[in-house]
Amino acid sequence: MTTSIEDIIETFEFLDDWEDRYKYLIDLGRDLPALPESERTDQYKVRGCVSQVWLVTDIDRSGPEPVIRYRGDSDALIVQGLVAIVLALFSGRTAREILDADVDSVFKKLGLEDHLTPQRANGLRSMIARIRNDADTALAAA
Repeated sequence: MTTSIEDIIETFEFLDDWEDRYKYLIDLGRDLPALPESERTDQYKVRGCVSQVWLVTDIDRSGPEPVIRYRGDSDALIVQGLVAIVLALFSGRTAREILDADVDSVFKKLGLEDHLTPQRANGLRSMIARIRNDADTALAAA
């Protein structure tokens, strides 16, 4: 994914109307490369999401700290956009950076919590919990 979280925040701030923000969110999701069917399995499925969400975790241990990269997908357009935001926020970061990220601040800037259904908000929290668990596991194995 080439869109940074800073670019996403800037675009959200520029768009006044939530209908336009939803359209942008859908566009972000459409820009994600689709996961092959071989990775749309229970092994990669995020539990706690009403829609189907898959996150594939790749850990690079070649440096001093593990760097975690993610690929993700969903079967729902808006949720796929949320996956894109999560990837922009976390993918390519060290495990420590993931654990130290101020997720609440980012989502507050985006206004997501106020404009997501409770089910989507729970799914978003499930994705973040899964990513933080990956980071904990990567650090423990380092």
